[in-house]
Amino acid sequence: MTATARAMADATPADRDRYVDLLRVASLGTVLLGHWLMAAVSSDGIGNLLALVPALQVLTWGLQIMPVFFFVGGFSHALSYRSLARKAGGRPLYAAFLRARLQRLLRPTLVFVLVWTAGALAVQLAGGGDGRLTGAALRLVTQPLWFIGIYLAMVAFTPALLKLHQRWGWGAFALLAGAAAAVDVLRFALAVPYVEFLNFAFVWLAVHQLGFLRADGRITRPGLLAAAGLTGAVLLVAYGPYPLSMVGMPGEKVSNMAPPTLALLAHGMWLVGAVQLLARPATAWLARPRVWRGVVAANGVAMTAFLWHLTAMLAVYAAQLALGIALPEPASPAWWAQVPLRLLAAAGLTAVLVALFRRFEAPVRGAAEPGSGPLAALGITLCLLGILGLSSTGLGGLLEGHSATLIALPVTAPAAIAMALGGWLLVERSGAARSVRLGG
Repeated sequence: MTATARAMADATPADRDRYVDLLRVASLGTVLLGHWLMAAVSSDGIGNLLALVPALQVLTWGLQIMPVFFFVGGFSHALSYRSLARKAGGRPLYAAFLRARLQRLLRPTLVFVLVWTAGALAVQLAGGGDGRLTGAALRLVTQPLWFIGIYLAMVAFTPALLKLHQRWGWGAFALLAGAAAAVDVLRFALAVPYVEFLNFAFVWLAVHQLGFLRADGRITRPGLLAAAGLTGAVLLVAYGPYPLSMVGMPGEKVSNMAPPTLALLAHGMWLVGAVQLLARPATAWLARPRVWRGVVAANGVAMTAFLWHLTAMLAVYAAQLALGIALPEPASPAWWAQVPLRLLAAAGLTAVLVALFRRFEAPVRGAAEPGSGPLAALGITLCLLGILGLSSTGLGGLLEGHSATLIALPVTAPAAIAMALGGWLLVERSGAARSVRLGG
């Protein structure tokens, strides 16, 4: 544990909601573990354990934990925006809010993208990008970035949706949930093309809205929320067009994740209700100094660990091949026997990568200055489109112009990277642009 983490833990205000910090760490940690377990690597490529053993798909009802992270994001964004508003004294704060929320998110993300892009180019220039395992790795490593793209959208919409929440409360959540249901009706009953992509916004922003409700202490009956969500998810999967798995499966016609469905929203409701039921005992546990210091330390590197955990996992399999250790058939007894060792090795390598790159996640100190709202809005839009595009294209075929479809438009990896970098610069420059206009 670093001295900084210890000092931060010891200086924690008495009224801080420590449970939210625990949920952030626990949700990302669950994602890491799930990804390490699901990857079924063989000499033929990289598959998905849940597709090979469909009976395990029911586990996604507990392990698909990303709704909890977005719920926590809503809580944090509400508190952050209101704090800035109090300090702003009526000055424009949208650009300042975006910069404050994105500093610890985009810097480590863009460093990850640039390091992997350089590696992918080197491999392809050397003629090594066509192998089954290499090609699969270059596609796989950027896929988790979809979550960062969605999170950027949540940050961008926070001021508008917070106003909606302040006026309507639970009605704002109901509006977004109703819109998600309407999209699924148009998609499945009327076969309206492309309408399903709207649920990338409606489903995840509805979960985000639950975070606003928690910030105001308005989730007073979490058991009812959990029961309603679980019942809804069960009924939708049992009698609707929705698959059992709450994560995407290779080759499936309908995914609950991409685009999100009403079933995934119901799943998110039950998870939020469930974690709220655990809030009181968990808060008492977090009052222990050693426990809280561990949570603070983990929070300081959580995004870096998320970004690099697949790199660590791929390195473990690469080391097996380099050492001549046979890769067992996925889901075979020999494969399961190796799981504990692979998990320990992946965790160890992730820790090494965190030590190398954690500096880019360190918070940047300084006053939150006002800036150009339109410039910041353009910047974050380019960022989220670039990150989402890169999660779709992967880093294979950089030299061949390989493209993937982002919503309804083709995008290449170089174009996606350029959008993300350009957007980040615009968000950063939005403050300078405002200062120039004020000074002029």
